[in-house]
This record gives sequence, C-alpha cells and structure tokens, in this order.
Amino acid sequence: MSYELRQRRPRIAALDVIRGFALCGILLANVQPIANAGRTVILEGQASPTDLWLGLFVEQRFYPIFSLLFGVGFSLLLNSAGERTARPRLLLTRRLLALLAMGVAHHLLLWEGDILAVYALVGLVVLLPSTWLPRWAVAGLAAVLLTGAPALAGGPFSLVPGLFLLGSALTRYGVTDRIERSTRVPAALGLLLAVLAVPVVWLQVREVRFTLTLALAGLLIAGVYVCGTLVLLRTPLRAVLESVFAPLGRMALTNYLTATVLVLAATRLVGGVPQEWSTATVLAIAGVIIAVQWVWSALWLSHYRQGPVEWLWRWITWARRPALRAS
Repeated sequence: MSYELRQRRPRIAALDVIRGFALCGILLANVQPIANAGRTVILEGQASPTDLWLGLFVEQRFYPIFSLLFGVGFSLLLNSAGERTARPRLLLTRRLLALLAMGVAHHLLLWEGDILAVYALVGLVVLLPSTWLPRWAVAGLAAVLLTGAPALAGGPFSLVPGLFLLGSALTRYGVTDRIERSTRVPAALGLLLAVLAVPVVWLQVREVRFTLTLALAGLLIAGVYVCGTLVLLRTPLRAVLESVFAPLGRMALTNYLTATVLVLAATRLVGGVPQEWSTATVLAIAGVIIAVQWVWSALWLSHYRQGPVEWLWRWITWARRPALRAS
C-alpha cells in the first residue's frame, strides 16, 4: 500500500498555531535586516525607539520557538518514517540536505541572514546523531547545551542545538501529544518564566551587543509566548487563533521564503533608509505582508494539502511524488 493511502497522523493544531504565531514574530524582527540587505549599516550609540521595542518584545524571542518546533517536527517525522520504511534516518538525511540546499540558495540569492542552512547543518550534526541516544540522554544534553552554549559560544544561533534537542526530547517523552490537555501547567510555567524574565530583560536593556542576557531573555520570553498561546487555546479564543495562525503555520516554510521577496519589494516602494524607519513603518510592512500571506495560505490550503515548498520538500524527503490536492 502506498504511504499516501495509509492512515495519516492527525495534525496537532496547537503546533500549527504556535508555528504561525512565531512566523509573524520572525517576519517582524526581519523586516529591517532584510531591507538593509546589501547596505552598509552604521551603528550609532543611541538606539532608536524601533530598536528598543523590538529588542524588548521581538528580537530573539521567536527563533527559539521555531527552533523548538523544528526539533518536535523532526522526531514526529522520525516516528512516522519508522512505521513506513526500514531506513528512516536515510529519509531524514535527504530532508535535511534538501533544507540545506534551500537555505544556501536563499542566502546567496536573496538574503544573507537566512537561518535554514543553519537549521539543516545543526540537524545533520546534532539532531540526526541524537536519534541513536536514549531519550533521557537527549534531554540531558539539551539541558547542558541550553545552559552552557550561549555563555561559551555566544551569537544569535547558540541556542539552536539545545532547542532542537529539547523539542525532540519533549516529543519522545510524549509531551507533544499531551500539549493541549492542560491549562494549569502552561499557565503556571508561563507565570514562572515571566517572573524570571523580568530581571534578565532589565539587564538586557543595559547592554549594546548580543550577550548571554539577550540569549536568556529571548529564551524566557519565548517560553512565555508559547505558554500563553497554549492557555488561550483552552479558551473561546481558540477558533480565532486557529483561523488566524494555523494557515500561516501549515505553510511556514513557503511563507518564510516568500516573505524575503515581499520585504525587498516593499523596500522599493517605501524608500528611505530602512535603518531609520519608524516603528509604524515596520509594523505596516509586516502587517501587510502577513495579511497577504494569510489570504494566500487560507486559499491555497482550501484546495491543497500543504504549501508548494512543503510539498516539494516532502517529495524530496520520501523520494516519491506525494498527492497535493486535498481529497
């Protein structure tokens, strides 16, 4: 029997919502960096209002969510592939190599700030080998990397390996499957993370460059965002959240790549120096792009099972053409 005809694992709606929410935040953080592509950026001593509020609520707050979800998705696919093929790791290797190719192309052709190539390389070096480890070892290694890597390596991507492993461990311990069953746990965890984040964010605003405080602040605030979203999904707002964010999340890869093109196009229309854009301008550009992508995603998914880039990625992963049209 073809793998397309077998019983498909139900999608976890919360993951789509969180992924879509994170995608919006990543776009907001990337508007000015993408618009500045190829320009000489002059750093001044006084941060602009846009820099300040982005630093507090957006900068490095959403990549941790995406990184965590990448680890979750990797382990979910490993479980699914293990039921369909005798060599699931070969399948995952093809998937990561395809992502690497997309990331390199994105980096060379559009924007040097691409993160897909980083994800693919970390996946090959960290995630793939971790599949041979017991889950307790993966969880322990995740804790070590999350506490030690930012201080030792620094840089905006220092948290990625630990978050990949954390997402994988959560899936292997069954937490992902139970993610929507509780309100109290995410509420309590979110409150704890918010309390811990206050002094760290205060320290962050006193710094000028990327430091351990920025990495830790980003990690804590990202946790607050995830926990807050999970709590809201247990309220009557669930239908609204699913309608707004799930289509974006289901086509996250397509939307991430096309956002670069749309930001570059918007830069020509808006004009001026992107580094000097006001908060309102950044919000307007991001808002229009998100609105366009939401309409596009909702319309596309009403006819097709997944986004076009996701479909191509799946084709390469499984080495056979999957069905695209929704049944």
